[in-house]
Amino acid sequence: MDVKYDIASYVRVLKMASTPEWEEFSQIAKIAGAGIFLVGFLGFVIFAVMSFIPGGM
Repeated sequence: MDVKYDIASYVRVLKMASTPEWEEFSQIAKIAGAGIFLVGFLGFVIFAVMSFIPGGM
């Protein structure tokens, strides 16, 4: 593991990175929020189904 090379690559990536515009940030936040909601809803549906099945929780 070459620490000097690793740090240099991290610095290069940070120099290339830029702050997103509000529209881009908003779109990413909506997509991430929809994904979180979908996973949570799917978990709730599985929990609800397992609650009604005999021998479930």
